[in-house]
Amino acid sequence: MSTRPTEKTLAAPEQLSLESRTGFRRTASDLLQHLPEGAGRLIIDLSGTRAVDSAGLGALMLIQRKAAERRQTVCLRGASEELRFLLVLTKLDDLFELESGER
Repeated sequence: MSTRPTEKTLAAPEQLSLESRTGFRRTASDLLQHLPEGAGRLIIDLSGTRAVDSAGLGALMLIQRKAAERRQTVCLRGASEELRFLLVLTKLDDLFELESGER
């Protein structure tokens, strides 16, 4: 967890899929609620995530939408090349900040 008050980090599960999406989305929503509206930044650490299916992609989109409603930013850190390609293919890459590795 990040120590900056305007930034929180959430590690995504190894499989971001139909089975894990609800709990993951709920945790992300809770973190967004604890960030300041208009200035918060949620970092989703995907470095340990091996697979993302359509339900997982949908969860990321819903998290981003909730953040946008609160004028907050969602950053995807450590996304695999496959996930980056999927984001570009679905034209969702512009919705997120993308960071390549650990900070």
